[in-house]
Formats: sequence, C-alpha cells, structure tokens
Amino acid sequence: MTVEIEVVEDPARACGAMLVGASLGGGHVVLTGGSTPRAAYGELVAAVKSLGLDLSDTTYWLGDERCVPPDDERANSRMIEQALLEPLSDVTQPTFKRIKGELGPFDGADDYERELTEAGPPTFDLLLLGVGPDGHTASLFPDQSTLSERSRLVVGVEMSGLEPFVPRVSFSFEAIARARRVVVLVSGESKAEAVAAAFGRGARPNPHIPSSYLPDVAKELLVLTDPAGAARL
Repeated sequence: MTVEIEVVEDPARACGAMLVGASLGGGHVVLTGGSTPRAAYGELVAAVKSLGLDLSDTTYWLGDERCVPPDDERANSRMIEQALLEPLSDVTQPTFKRIKGELGPFDGADDYERELTEAGPPTFDLLLLGVGPDGHTASLFPDQSTLSERSRLVVGVEMSGLEPFVPRVSFSFEAIARARRVVVLVSGESKAEAVAAAFGRGARPNPHIPSSYLPDVAKELLVLTDPAGAARL
C-alpha cells in the first residue's frame, strides 16, 4: 500500500483533531504512550470541553503496556488516565480498556486477548502508534519472535529492547491490521533515521526495523511527523 507522510510543525495538534473525529459516534480508538501522544490527548480534552462533546459511547483501547503496577508512572495507562480520562471526568466518561501489565507479559497478554475477543474483536476507527529510535513500534522490538506472530492479537514481550527495561504486553501486527486507519506520530531528530528506514524510498519489511512492517499490515497508514522527524526522508 501507499504510505502517506504529512510533515507538520505540531503533530500532536494535528492528531488531536483526528482523535476528535474518531472518538465521536461510539468509535473504537487505540491509544499509545509517549510525550507526543500525551500532547495530542490534551488537544482532545480541550476540544471535548470547548464543544461539549459526549464520548460516553466511545471505547479507548491501549496498544501496549509496561508490566508495572497500574499506579507506576512508567505505565502507559497511568499517563492516559492523567492526560485524558481524569481531565474529562467532569464532562464525559468514555470506556477505557487498560492492559493489566501487573499480571506479567504472558498472563497480561492472555487477559487482553480475551477482552478483545469478547468485544468482537472490534474494528478500530483509529489506531495510534509511535516509532522508537530503534525502529520499534508498540512494544514490537527488533528481531524478536513477536514480529512474525499472526495467530494472536496480543503478545507477551519478555524482554524490552529499549528503556524502561521491563517486560511488556503489546498488540501484534494482526491486531494492528484490524484498524481502518493507523497514524504513526513522530517528533524529533532522534527518530529521523528510523522513519527513513521504515517509510522512506525503497523501504522494505525488515526485522531490524519493526515499523517497516506497517505499510504491508495497515489498511490506511499516515505518518504524521514534524520537520525534524522527516529530516532523512
């Protein structure tokens, strides 16, 4: 498929507008961790409050999680609670399906797989991802066996390839393929080499660069990056 690459000064703001559209009408949206997504959630909160939007029929899922207690500041779910759910709690209450990372990578993956299966599994209106400097996406790290998993929606990741070095639970590429639209958020020069390797001219699926699989997996793929992230394209 064709990868759409959009270079904007503020990827978080642009993503916030997409989140508003995907969240309306009882949609299923997959969230991710990271500083740029966190800023996008702030944009969504501002829009919901200013426009008086009702997200009570919206379901937010989580694409990956660190295997730490839910109140640990390293937990992606804790960040989402702080940046999105708690600020919205006085105006609207969407459903949030967090990954129970405290169960460990494999029990946590089995638990979330059950949640997804019991929900349909759903087709996601929007799925957010990031890219690490090593090319990982979600918690799918270079050269790990999880990259070839196609029989499960959720995988346990016993060893993280990047800090924090804790086990993870992650969507597989099979789950990512269930999204109508995948948006990869990128900010900063440290991601530029990985972005070029995954999405640049001549890029091919490469187990050393997990995000390079996304063009073959996603139905519709948008890379939303700032100029620094696009510097090597």
